[in-house]
Amino acid sequence: MIRNYKVTYKIDHLDSKPSVDYFECFYEMQEFVSSEKARRIQFTVDHSPYLVSESDLADLNASENDLIKIEEV
Repeated sequence: MIRNYKVTYKIDHLDSKPSVDYFECFYEMQEFVSSEKARRIQFTVDHSPYLVSESDLADLNASENDLIKIEEV
């Protein structure tokens, strides 16, 4: 059985038009989510006027996880 994956990734919790991507392979989907999450976190760190602590990074990671929805379709 072929499984396809739908990834919905919001910009923030109020995003009414999130990005939606489809993947045929679990590993492609996993790689996309991982790289996109890392890119967004790095952007936040790079543009923060404050020093970002390990605790802040953990909070950013948790916040990004809340914006991702993965479904098998």
